[in-house]
Order: sequence, then structure tokens, then C-alpha cells
Amino acid sequence: MTLATSRRSALKTLTALTAASWGLAACSRPDEQAADSAAATAPSAASNSKIVEFLYPDNPSFDLIYLADRLGYFEGTSTRPKYVGKVAAPQIIPLVGTGEIHFGARMVPLVISAIASGADMKVVAAGGKTLQEAPHMKYFVKKSSGIRQPKDLEGKTIGFNSFGACAEFVTKKYLREHGVDVNKINFIVVPDNQNEQAVVTGNVDLAIIHPPHSGGAEANTDLLRLWSDFDLDGGLGGMSPYSVNGKFARENPQAVRDVVAALAKAGNWVNANPEEARKYTAERIGMDLQHVERYAYVDNQLITEPPIQYYIDILQAEGKLAPGKVKVADVYTNEFNPHANASAKG
Repeated sequence: MTLATSRRSALKTLTALTAASWGLAACSRPDEQAADSAAATAPSAASNSKIVEFLYPDNPSFDLIYLADRLGYFEGTSTRPKYVGKVAAPQIIPLVGTGEIHFGARMVPLVISAIASGADMKVVAAGGKTLQEAPHMKYFVKKSSGIRQPKDLEGKTIGFNSFGACAEFVTKKYLREHGVDVNKINFIVVPDNQNEQAVVTGNVDLAIIHPPHSGGAEANTDLLRLWSDFDLDGGLGGMSPYSVNGKFARENPQAVRDVVAALAKAGNWVNANPEEARKYTAERIGMDLQHVERYAYVDNQLITEPPIQYYIDILQAEGKLAPGKVKVADVYTNEFNPHANASAKG
């Protein structure tokens, strides 16, 4: 039995979960109402065809799909999420590539690598972004460690949530630019929700932690934040987009348009209501609100090319991608985004 077949069998045994209706009322700034109107008025097949369900993980995390579902943004559209239970983060992009789930939110380099390996998928919504006040990830050490500069990390251990994504490549690029021999650093995988404890106990010397879990480390008086990813690259590497399986998109273009429109509306809602979004995050994952950090999302979920080219260049420099193997246009499309269509018509 192949790995894909085994994974498919396992997924089919998971109980499909329906999203709880939590009754949170959506609101938006007046200047965003016009932007969202394009998504609201996009043609939907809901009135003259059956509802298309898209398969999606139901993980204990903050995610625009869950928020859009909670806010009712799939009502009146041609599609609904069908949750397939928990899916480990490293499996999300491979499963989107095979079609065992239809959408997935993971970082750009993982998508590029999957496409280079022949995966049938594309980025269709820009997802999260890095701001100075809302970074994608933060870097923590113990105050007593003496680690203050990049060079101090040689011979040390760095914990991050996964190889092949932002934490590995953004960090290695930055360290090399500062004369660090990254071969002298031990990189290990530690989940975000365990990495604060790992650096406190000395199991790692530096912890790279993503929101919302970086908030606990930020409040820990034994720890020092050295940098955020905004300090390292100005936020260029912080786009965390949504990808769709190619076959699903070709067979269900209206459903994909409706999903992207809902993602855009939910992302704009978070940007306009950061404190309400923090409360939702705390509720979703059972975390103390005072430690929950905010998220920021790309306006209208429109994808731009620089963040994708940034990772293509890094993957080529790291020897993970042959030059010319994958071009920016191979990775993404805005064709399903009603805001892009509205702009083009204007």
C-alpha cells in the first residue's frame, strides 16, 4: 500500500465535523464596505446548483476558513467547508497536492517545492502578512544566555516548527548575511506551543515562535526577544497563503471563487477588528487572552509576486530548487479573486 493510499484511507475514517455557529456578528469600517462589496456581489451558483463541499482540516489553530464559517460568509454561496479532522501541518501541502484535502494554508516555500515535484496546486489567496507590530514569527533566548548577535548562535541549538518553511529559510538567509556558518548550528523541530518551554529549560538556545504562542514568550520575564521576521527581511517572507488542489479548482471554479471571496472578507474583518479577532483566537484554541497576539492579513487577499520570488531565490540559493524549474507564474493566480476581477474591469 502506498503512503498516499494509506493516508487517504486514514483520512476517510475521520469523522466529518460541522462548524459550530458561534454567532459572532461581522462588522467593518466604512472604507472596507466598498472593497467587500465586490466579493459580496460576485456571481454565485448556489441558487441553481447543489452545494459543493471542500475538504479542509479542523486543527486547533486560528484560520480564516474557520472564521469565515463562524461569521457566516459561506451562506448564500455555492460552497461549504467539510472538515476532515486534524491534519499535521507537514502533511497539509502534500495532501492538497494529491486532492485528499482541497485547500491548505502553509508557507510559500512548501508550495514551491511541491509544485517543483509535480504537485497539481496553486496559491489562490495571499493569507497572512508581516507587520512590525504584528510579525509572522519572533526569536527568543534566555536573558542569561549571553546570546545577543547572530554570530553567538554558532554551536547552539535553534528550535522551530518545521523544516522547509519560513523559519528555516528566512533564518538561514539572515544568518549567512551576518557571517554565520549555519552548518555549526543544530536545528531541531519543536511545536510552537512547546518552544517557549524548550528555551526556558535549555533544550534549545533560541526558539522561533509564531503567533499566537509567541505572546507567552513575550510576557516571560526570563526571556529576551532578539528579533522578529520583520527585522530580518522587512516582512517579505511573511506571506502565508492559501493553496487549492488543481483538479478541484478546474472542476469547481465557482466554489473556489466563493472560498477566496470569503477568505478576503474574513481577512479584512480581522484587520478592521484586531481585538475581536484576538478574542476569537483565544476561544478557538483555549489560550489566555492576555497572551494572544494579533494577526494581520493581506488586503483583499490579492497575491503579489515579490514574496514568491523571494522564496524562489532562497530555494535556488540553498540548492533546493534548480534555476528555472519553477517560475512565479507557476505558483499563484488571482483569477478566482473577485477584487482582482473588479480592479481589472475598472
